[in-house]
Amino acid sequence: MKSIPQIQKELQEKKTTVTEIVHHFLSEIETNKHLNIFVEVFSDDAKTKALEIQEKVNLGKAGKLAGIVIGIKDNICYKNHHVSASSKILENFESLYSSTVVERLLSEDAIIIGRLNCDEFAMGSSNETSVFGAVKNPINPEYVPGGSSGGSAAAVAAGLCHAALGTDTGGSIRQPASFTGTVGLKPTYGRVSRHGIIAYASSFDQVGPITNSVVDAALILEIIAGKDEFDSTASERKVVNYSKELNFSSQTKIAVLKECIESEGLNAGVKNSFLEKVQELKSKGHEVEIIDFPFLEYLVPCYYVLTTAEASSNLSRYDGIHFGYRSKNAFDLESTYKKSRTEGFGKEVKRRIMLGTFVLSAGYYDAYYAKAQKVRRVLRNKLDETFKNYQFILIPTTPNSSFKIGQKNSDPIEMYLEDIFTVLANLAGNPAISVPLGKNGDLPFGIQIMAKNFDEQNLLSFSNTFF
Repeated sequence: MKSIPQIQKELQEKKTTVTEIVHHFLSEIETNKHLNIFVEVFSDDAKTKALEIQEKVNLGKAGKLAGIVIGIKDNICYKNHHVSASSKILENFESLYSSTVVERLLSEDAIIIGRLNCDEFAMGSSNETSVFGAVKNPINPEYVPGGSSGGSAAAVAAGLCHAALGTDTGGSIRQPASFTGTVGLKPTYGRVSRHGIIAYASSFDQVGPITNSVVDAALILEIIAGKDEFDSTASERKVVNYSKELNFSSQTKIAVLKECIESEGLNAGVKNSFLEKVQELKSKGHEVEIIDFPFLEYLVPCYYVLTTAEASSNLSRYDGIHFGYRSKNAFDLESTYKKSRTEGFGKEVKRRIMLGTFVLSAGYYDAYYAKAQKVRRVLRNKLDETFKNYQFILIPTTPNSSFKIGQKNSDPIEMYLEDIFTVLANLAGNPAISVPLGKNGDLPFGIQIMAKNFDEQNLLSFSNTFF
């Protein structure tokens, strides 16, 4: 697919129109309905918006994303549109306001074409926990697209929109990007506002783009990033024109985490392609060193203790009283709470709420939650120390390429281990990107690059050299 700058050049040269672009995508979405990617398509909105933006293009007053069609994950609020986090508990809920990221996309004349299927409340690594059913990987429909932003990655890979927004709590942008051969960027925690995002784990969640190129990811990031009066965790640091600074010509120092490439669960094909890339970087003059990282086995347990604790708190507001689903079998206040939550939440969400409630309980808080916070601090300190000596950390995005739908549903632990290489960036808050690396047969997999906090400019420019 053409990049955003190429599309806008064609619009300027009158080789196409915004209306033609929108109709093309609406046709492709209809053709690919069997992939179960879209929860809802905003057809009428998109057509109306196309006419408005074409007029701006004709007058030379169009924004940076004029004519660009974007899908949004079904946990991102868009005023007067439904949003459900792919859960029954938010059945028929219509948002009263737009998220900051949506407002910023619309201000630059992007067209939001629909909401994309995802794991329920962004809890999953395969996009199989959605109340709307599993999303199919467009490369091979028998396989998962990854999760939780599986619909976002699949939409981009299938050519149903130019780009999509996802959220990344423990790899939910990068892992599906790896499984679909797309580019997935998780910005530094606080680089992008979380206002209007349905929360899973507030100290982990971050919004980011899934695209077909680093150029497109850079352009979208520079539009959605920046301070926000509605989100006190959003950084006030200046936003760089990332898309204009994508030349990385110098040699640099790169760390490879030994325990990751020596992991027993790492697929041989993924490992070989990764090591070939390391040799290629060395041949270009980069200094690549394998360093010890003795914390790999603690990453997933630490992540799930902390995120489930935050989920237990965040999801307490969904009670069958204020909005969303309410059980028809309820007969008093207590039964309304119990039955609505029992019927409204899916199995995986209930599992994580229960686990989070347990680790926060009086007798276990210090043994689990407090200890996990200490481990998180150790991990952050280790990364800060590493980035004093190296500009980037390079590891596989995922241990394997995609797996078949239903293959890992019987073992939650096996599914959780899909995040083993991605959760580190969320635990420490660092920016990370997955770019395509190779294929196992027809199924792609990615390579992950991490950088120090708020160094998206160098992260993106270096990643761009991989294409």
